[in-house]
Amino acid sequence: MREWWIHVGLILIPLLAVFLHIPPPQLSPALQKWHNAGDTFNFRGNNVFYRDSYGALGNVDIIILLHGFPTSSYDWYKIWEPLSHRFHRVIALDFLGFGFSDKPRPHRYSIFEQASLVEALVSHLGLTDQRVNLLSHDYGDTVALELLYRQVASDQNRTGHLTINSLCLSNGGLFPETHYPRLLQTLLKDYTYLSPLLTRLTTYRLFTKGIGDVFGPYTQPTDAEFWDMWTGMRFNDGNLVLDSILQFINQRNKHRDRWVGALTSSYVPLHMIYGPLDPVNPHPQFISLYKRLVQRSTVSILDEHISHYPQLEDSTGFINAYFNFINSF
Repeated sequence: MREWWIHVGLILIPLLAVFLHIPPPQLSPALQKWHNAGDTFNFRGNNVFYRDSYGALGNVDIIILLHGFPTSSYDWYKIWEPLSHRFHRVIALDFLGFGFSDKPRPHRYSIFEQASLVEALVSHLGLTDQRVNLLSHDYGDTVALELLYRQVASDQNRTGHLTINSLCLSNGGLFPETHYPRLLQTLLKDYTYLSPLLTRLTTYRLFTKGIGDVFGPYTQPTDAEFWDMWTGMRFNDGNLVLDSILQFINQRNKHRDRWVGALTSSYVPLHMIYGPLDPVNPHPQFISLYKRLVQRSTVSILDEHISHYPQLEDSTGFINAYFNFINSF
């Protein structure tokens, strides 16, 4: 009997060690290159990763890219070069808890904090007196709406630190009534007693299944792209903060009037680039509501097989739609 328990202990101890600290996967050369091309700045005691590249000469236009959940600024790599040919400066960051930025825990992640992070980056780069163009996706859409709200509030003699020249959104859950989070997202945000177990037991296979479900059947990521998304999320144990970050869904519900109100009342040029096969913000419910509520915005609906990650699934269609918008005013 004693020997039986010894054998069980010898098996359980390494399993427990793996459960408590699963080593992060190795970065691919492409993702390592992206990391090496960036820099960090300090935000409230945490290091935040960003990239800032100079592009078109003789141009003063600046664009800031705001990525989605659960990925990172690397989501923009396919359109980085064409953006650099159009803009003087192209800037992207990893939000706190994402990518190569710090992932503190325990921590109360919020859309408000991420918006303040963007403002802090703008200040760090000395751009507070510049007009900037925002291009956002998914989670980044809601951060952009908080920044938009602050600009509207600033026009009414309140606090605002960013001057938005234009805003282009893409496939974000702007309206709680047309947003359908994935099952794992719902479990992580609502069932806190399960979250520590689920975040540690999320494997590469489960991750790719979840991400693959929000891509179109003909636009699935390559194995290399899946791996880069996975390693970016796992960097600095990012899987362990997913449940905390996912509280943004509850924040969207609570602050709907604030953020949708900013969208409907702002006079900043607005555009929506939309992949219509998106199961998270499905067609036609989402886009019909958007057109009805945000009548000043223009809209580009991509091919019917494009889903939740349009900048990765159809980078040419995405960048053409964006340039048509930005060159129209």
